[in-house]
Amino acid sequence: MTCQTYSLFALSVIMIYFGHFGNSLILPQLQKDIDQLKDDFNSSHSDVAEGGPIFTGKLKNWTERNEKRIILSQIVPMYLKMLENTDKSKDHVRHIREELYTLQESLSDGSRKMKDLRDLEKLQMTDLKIQRKAVNELFSVLQKLADTPASRKRKRSQFQRSCRCW
Repeated sequence: MTCQTYSLFALSVIMIYFGHFGNSLILPQLQKDIDQLKDDFNSSHSDVAEGGPIFTGKLKNWTERNEKRIILSQIVPMYLKMLENTDKSKDHVRHIREELYTLQESLSDGSRKMKDLRDLEKLQMTDLKIQRKAVNELFSVLQKLADTPASRKRKRSQFQRSCRCW
């Protein structure tokens, strides 16, 4: 399987995941379009398998729906960029691009979240002003962390173990 085949497979996964096509009759047509795109890119070439998948491997690491939206908000524009240099006069290319643009619109919140992550990465934690602000927010951050579904489940199970109600 080639690298482009993996990419096109990931494209299929993305579109199906969002359910954009799941309830309509367009999925078989989209699969035909992607098959034609695979032919355009000669994705059966032997070098495609080298190094493993590009996107689907990363998608495995993101398990929650909201998490997946963040990573997918970064992947969909990459496909659109890839398709910029293809022959847009071909129906299957136009159709795939239209569907990707539709998906990109639904992923705008994921892009904002990704921007937030990038902004956090840029923070200079050695800066004294940043450190003072961070310390002022520490309790609020810990409160939010303690109020996650996983922490509620943990609290509930701890309570059940400690309570010996007969």
